[in-house]
Amino acid sequence: MSQRKTAIAVGILFFVQMATYMLGASSIQAFENGETTAPPTMGVLFTMLSGLAIVAIGFLMYPVLKQVDRRLAVWYPVLRVVEFAVSAACGVYLLTQSQVVPNNNLWVYIPTGVGGLILTYLLFVGRLVPRPIAVLGIVGYASLLLGVPLDLLGVLSLTAGAGMVLLVPGGLFEFVVLPIWLIAKGFSSASAPEPSSAAVPVAAG
Repeated sequence: MSQRKTAIAVGILFFVQMATYMLGASSIQAFENGETTAPPTMGVLFTMLSGLAIVAIGFLMYPVLKQVDRRLAVWYPVLRVVEFAVSAACGVYLLTQSQVVPNNNLWVYIPTGVGGLILTYLLFVGRLVPRPIAVLGIVGYASLLLGVPLDLLGVLSLTAGAGMVLLVPGGLFEFVVLPIWLIAKGFSSASAPEPSSAAVPVAAG
């Protein structure tokens, strides 16, 4: 797949993963709040669809990111798979035990945030997208990771009040700025690797 087609596919998948996650999360939240007693099967299915889109993004992005740093880039799809696995485990637990895993979203946010920082760092240093877009992503994922321990300690809640402010930069990055840019403009060429420092043999004259 060409980088242009990859950019379009990734941009669409970012929209898909966010939309399906919001649908799934709202259904699960309604069950958790006691607004419905029916198992949120559709909610779990939507979160699984979101997770599959996330995994697809990871694998589609790897060939692009490895042009910048191969050893670091491999961790992006790995963490996206971990994110899906954690989400899937929480979904299975919900359906089998009819109760939500405590702080389930926070456990998912950890691989999301770490993987997102890797993505945005490589986008930044490789100049694959305009640097302000990459910086927005770095701020967004750093804010998300900051919010996890604060939520676990009861300082704030990422689902209500002031804590939701920490989700705004990442939401803008994933659901608005990055996907629109990728669909409209695609990736810039990755920075060329540094030339080898090895001496070039010179033929004897």
